[in-house]
Amino acid sequence: MDKLPKTASALAREYSSREAWHLFAIMSEFVEATERMNMVRPAVSVFGSARVPESHPYFKLAEEISRKLSDAGFTVISGGGPGIMEAANRGAFFGESPSVGLNIQLPHEQMGNLYQDISLTFRHFFARKYTFVRFAIAYVVMPGGFGTLDELTEALTLVQTGKALKMPIILVHEPFWRGLLDWFRETLVGEGMISPEDMDLVQVIDKPEEVVEAIFKHYEHRGTMPAAGDRGKFLNL
Repeated sequence: MDKLPKTASALAREYSSREAWHLFAIMSEFVEATERMNMVRPAVSVFGSARVPESHPYFKLAEEISRKLSDAGFTVISGGGPGIMEAANRGAFFGESPSVGLNIQLPHEQMGNLYQDISLTFRHFFARKYTFVRFAIAYVVMPGGFGTLDELTEALTLVQTGKALKMPIILVHEPFWRGLLDWFRETLVGEGMISPEDMDLVQVIDKPEEVVEAIFKHYEHRGTMPAAGDRGKFLNL
C-alpha cells in the first residue's frame, strides 16, 4: 500500500522540530567556544587571505607579526585555515603563547592547518565571528578578500556603534589598503555616511614590532581586562 503524502501541518511540525534541534546545535557552538576560550586572554585576532602561498611576502609578514605577538604574551587567534591564517598560527605556535584556530566547515572543505594549540570548528559563520570579537583585545588585518573585509567591517561597526569596546584595529601593508582608505575618506566621509572621527577607528602599520607596540600603547593606562561596567557589552554583541 502506498504511503499517503504528508499534510502541510505535518510538514510544518517536522520542520519546526528540526529548527528547534538546530538552535541547540548553535547554542552548543557558543558554549564550547566560551568554555575553551575563557582562559586564553589577552588575545589578538589576525585576519587575512587563505589564498596566499607560503612563499609570499604577506605570509612571512603575518608569521613574523604573530610570533612577536605570541612572545609578547598575546594569544593569537586565526581562522585556522591555510594562507595567512596558517602563517598567523605558525608564528604563534612557535612562540610563548597559545595559537588558536577558529575553523569553519565549508561546502568546499577548508583544511585546518597543523599549528593550533586550541582548535575549534564551527558550522555557523556568525558564531565564529562572535568568537573572534568576544575574546580579542585587538584586530590585526592582513591583505585579504571578501572574508577579510567582512571581518574588518564587522569590527569597525561594533566599535563605531558602541556594541564592542574600542580596541586597536590595525591594517598591515599600507599599499594594499590605500585605495580602500581613500574611498572611506572621499566617499563615506565626503557624503556623510560616516563621521570624520570614524577614520580614527583604524590605523595602518607595516612593521611587526610597531604592531605590538601599538597594542601595548592602547592598553597602557587601562589594562586589557574590561572594567566591571564594560563587561555587559560583550553579552550584547
